[in-house]
Amino acid sequence: MSGHSKWSTIKRQKGVTDAKRGAAFTKVANAITIAVREGGESPDTNFKLRLIIEDAKRINMPKANIEKAIARGVGKEGGGRLEEITYEGFGPEGVAILITAVTDNKLRTAQEIRSTLDRAGGRLAGPGSVAYLFESVGEIDVEAQDDSDPDHILLAAAESGAEDVEAEGAVGVVYGKVVDIEKIKSELESHGLKIVNAQISQKPKNLIKIEDSHKAKKVLDLMDKLDGISDVQKIYANFDIPEDVILRNAEIMK
Repeated sequence: MSGHSKWSTIKRQKGVTDAKRGAAFTKVANAITIAVREGGESPDTNFKLRLIIEDAKRINMPKANIEKAIARGVGKEGGGRLEEITYEGFGPEGVAILITAVTDNKLRTAQEIRSTLDRAGGRLAGPGSVAYLFESVGEIDVEAQDDSDPDHILLAAAESGAEDVEAEGAVGVVYGKVVDIEKIKSELESHGLKIVNAQISQKPKNLIKIEDSHKAKKVLDLMDKLDGISDVQKIYANFDIPEDVILRNAEIMK
């Protein structure tokens, strides 16, 4: 499993602490609002919305919050006009970073992201500088229901029509075409695999390997700080840090 995927998995396994729960609810609510504006308010016909609602339920977001976010998307609730924007930049060691944000003030969000990158020794880049290093994919995080080895995940992924899989023990990240994500998800479940998360993601085409603990900490610290910006929705990066190095730096994610 690549370092980037392992970092995301560890973050998810830690769950949402009480101190960050409110911020997490706000981020998911904004994502729901944008998804409704793009594809309608029905999860049955709006697959992106359905995935985000599943994510909202995973962090125990109240039903009332979900309904309010949907209402805002169809114009039944007040509030500023939200926009979804992708920012591109570079972090320490030349790591390429894609940042998606939902904001009602583009200048404020851009400045906050720029300052965070600058303080970490990185920089905000222009449109197209980083995006070509990633590809849009369907990403499904799975867990086996027993002590199965990675072969079980690999076999299930192959039969589902997935294009790639990163498996480590009973945990895996399965990738496929965006249009196939629902079919792959259903097939994996039929093999007894627990779906932890399913989303449209940006997968790096090439990885930058970082094995030095000090350098790795700078990269992980930047990721954590970017994640702490209220307008930031998702962060994608092309680093590959060994699992043991990530675990040694896990305290920054508490």
